[in-house]
Amino acid sequence: MSIVDLAALGESFTRDPYPVYARLRARGPVHRIRMPEGNAEAWLVVGHEAGRAVLTDPTLSKDWARASPSLPLGSISSGPHMLRADPPDHTRLRKLVAREFTARRVEGLAPGIQKTTDTLLDRMLSAPDGRADLVEALSFPLPISVICELLGVPDLDRASFRTWSNDALSATDPETRTAAATSMARYLEELLSSKRQQPGDDLMSALIHGSDDGDRLSADELRGMAWLLLVAGHETTVNLISNGVLALLTHPEQLAALRADLTLVDSAVEEMLRYDGPVETPTYRFTTEPLTIGDTVIPGAASSSSWPSPTPTATRPASPSPTASTSPVTPAAIWRSATGSTTAWGLRWPAWRHASPSGRCWNAASTLPWTSTRRRSPGVRG
Repeated sequence: MSIVDLAALGESFTRDPYPVYARLRARGPVHRIRMPEGNAEAWLVVGHEAGRAVLTDPTLSKDWARASPSLPLGSISSGPHMLRADPPDHTRLRKLVAREFTARRVEGLAPGIQKTTDTLLDRMLSAPDGRADLVEALSFPLPISVICELLGVPDLDRASFRTWSNDALSATDPETRTAAATSMARYLEELLSSKRQQPGDDLMSALIHGSDDGDRLSADELRGMAWLLLVAGHETTVNLISNGVLALLTHPEQLAALRADLTLVDSAVEEMLRYDGPVETPTYRFTTEPLTIGDTVIPGAASSSSWPSPTPTATRPASPSPTASTSPVTPAAIWRSATGSTTAWGLRWPAWRHASPSGRCWNAASTLPWTSTRRRSPGVRG
């Protein structure tokens, strides 16, 4: 099988990968690729059915200890966490966090989220020329403010943290990624040390204290959980707001429909997740035994890595294209991306977003910008 060099596609692939995925999907579900990250080779799985099968296959592991020694990449997180753990470790970590992620804690954030959203929008509208950079003015400061309040770290060095986060997640040079991850780990250890000395009524203090049954996160697990909540907790919402606004501005009929009926907000968020979601691919999976997908046998025994791409973005052309009746306001083809313990926070259906404490927190941060924008800036343009 020839190697598809995604790294060589450059900026055009970064800006719009969907035509490439469409061509690959037409050729088959499995492809050997060279990733932009460190020019590492991996297996790319495309298509709804094949991707879903990979995500739920118990023989695939998210544990980086199972990665091939030849893979020129390493985990960028500051410690073990749910997105790189398999059951029963995943189950235990999720239980410890869910125990402290109470409905009362999340509901207490809502007034602050609304106030922060309104303040940021008012600041955007007060610009002398009426123009603002969406990411700088709203998409980044809103979710990072919410996460900082939740974790009890209001003094977070946001400028440095954002640089480290962007480099660790997006840099193609392995040395740059490693340096950013190291700096972030050092900074998170300082935050945790401060929290141990001055605990408060916040999620991070609760996680440090541990549970009543004596189980608690280790020092490494605390760093990993802090990394997950701070990085993954804000990065996805930054991208959701930014991609969502772009989708609305490039589909003015949908923007008009949403402005006319704000009860469509939940459906709009669901469709934005499908149409141009905040995460292009799931986390890496590593083979533990040979895996057959279609006519391709992927070697086992950790000899290769699997890069499944069954997310709405990777399969978007197979779903309804954006039309006046399907995107981004009406939920014509919301793709259920995860099942069971596949992901800790990625379940997307509306019932989960309202019933789960973490879902309610994510729901508030992702829907309030749209309703507040309608009240404050009905004439916003791109």
